[in-house]
Amino acid sequence: MANAASGMAVNDDCKLKFLELKAKRTHRYIIFKIDEKLKQVIVEKVGEPTLSYEDFTAALPADECRYAIYDFDFVTEENCQKSKIFFIAWSPDTSRVRSKMLYASSKDRFKRELDGIQVELQATDPTEMGLDVIRGRAY
Repeated sequence: MANAASGMAVNDDCKLKFLELKAKRTHRYIIFKIDEKLKQVIVEKVGEPTLSYEDFTAALPADECRYAIYDFDFVTEENCQKSKIFFIAWSPDTSRVRSKMLYASSKDRFKRELDGIQVELQATDPTEMGLDVIRGRAY
């Protein structure tokens, strides 16, 4: 059993889905959840490539912590199509203290498993990960 300092184990499916998003762009986003019974991080939801940022934020629970990956497409001032892979640690103020602590202590280990994250965000309410914030961090 993993102790709190080392973080939760990471289910292989998490890495697999992340690689699909990164290499094949088969997903717009992935939402991960810590399963306390299994003592590991698992994939909770996967978003189709056609879904919007609003679809992604709507898929996050309002009062529970999650980790999320979002593939953000944008066009630079030079008119180049680019994308950045965002890691978002979603920890709403209304979530349980135990849950916040669990997600905070497992975050670094989980992130190390996902090679290719370009931008990291920590959000405690939706305004901290609004589309304007994402755009600002992408450039």
